[in-house]
Amino acid sequence: MKSILTVALAIGALVSTVLLVMEQLTDYSTPVMAWEMPGISAAYLFWGAVGSSVFLGVAITWAVNAIVYGAPAFVVLTVIKLAIRDLPK
Repeated sequence: MKSILTVALAIGALVSTVLLVMEQLTDYSTPVMAWEMPGISAAYLFWGAVGSSVFLGVAITWAVNAIVYGAPAFVVLTVIKLAIRDLPK
């Protein structure tokens, strides 16, 4: 189960990284920012707690997006593992 969680978080981190890069490549367009909304919302929520640090805001955005987008990957990987386990041998 730990390996599935690790793979799911890695997938979520990859998706989060791609979203952060796409935001700069698309010149901060609205559709890309809509996909980043969970992380950006968390960054704004904790903005005062991190002392208005841009680096910590981006780190919070990246981490929250990694968890948010890793959760569906975790579910999919768990279902696939259970389906493979139940196949007749």
